[in-house]
Amino acid sequence: MTPAPIATNAASSGVKLERKTLRQLGKRSDVPGLIWLAHWVVFLLGGGVLLHLSVGTWWVVPAMIAYGAVLVVPTYALSHETSHGTAFRTRWLNDALLWISSFIYFEEPNHRRYAHTSHHTYTMHVGKDGQMPFALPMTFREWLVELTHLGFYWYEIKLFVKNALGRFSPLVLQYTPEDELPKLKWGARVYLAAYATLLAFIAAGHVWPLLYLVLPRLVGAPVMQMFTILQHAELSEDTPSILDSTRSYKGGWLSWFLYMNMNNHVEHHLYPQVPFYALPGLQKAIEDQVPEPDPGFWRTNYEVAAVVARRSLGLSTRAPSIRQAPHMITEGGFTKISEANMR
Repeated sequence: MTPAPIATNAASSGVKLERKTLRQLGKRSDVPGLIWLAHWVVFLLGGGVLLHLSVGTWWVVPAMIAYGAVLVVPTYALSHETSHGTAFRTRWLNDALLWISSFIYFEEPNHRRYAHTSHHTYTMHVGKDGQMPFALPMTFREWLVELTHLGFYWYEIKLFVKNALGRFSPLVLQYTPEDELPKLKWGARVYLAAYATLLAFIAAGHVWPLLYLVLPRLVGAPVMQMFTILQHAELSEDTPSILDSTRSYKGGWLSWFLYMNMNNHVEHHLYPQVPFYALPGLQKAIEDQVPEPDPGFWRTNYEVAAVVARRSLGLSTRAPSIRQAPHMITEGGFTKISEANMR
């Protein structure tokens, strides 16, 4: 009989932190979140102006990519942080921004909360983690599909319809408390009505939602995925230790602004109650107990892309510097462990 999986957290990973330190790091405040939000609004307005001025010229391409990245990556990060309830101390502010950011991100917020809870409770456990977006091990084709985010859109469209009809999948029923299922149903109905209204608005000839919301969401998705793929790619599945399943990588101001410090992803999974603005402090507090962060954003993405390309070609998948699970390093063929469940 297969033993039940162990919940993944700091205790299961052998990481310890004094209660006093954890309490200090876990203190909630509206101020850091509002400062971050002000930065985002300023960059969105600036990017929107540049996009408006570039329409009708070739400059619209880089302007759309830049604006899309500034729209989509922080939208994902804010939806994620508010689903934890840690972005702001004031509950209504946290909840309001969860619903707004999740609308742009394209995921109903009640479902996002429960699916993400399962991801933290059983991180990268096959059949238990409700947010395993890519197959294990990942091939180059699967990496490209994940980069486009097309699989996610199709998954969410089906999920919206099923949840709105009350036809919940076995996976949704697995991680959602029974008395919370009506919230998923009504939340999906509200979002479907909102998206239908948006499409009708565009069909009626109003171009601005298409230019400043829909197209940037599509164009910015690959940039967002370059951040999120790194969280668990090429690491272990079915392990109780966050240190083996999750990756942190080096980052600076841009990671704070675009990604709300989620490059400190090992630390976030160990102590998810710690707000985004305290993650650098948490990293310092436990740095002697966790793996050294992988290289910066570009280097780590390059090595992951090179690994999955070599896997598809039947070549060695050993990466020069990023962390990998031992069984992800092969010299030829490989055995498929699992398929993505977000499909």
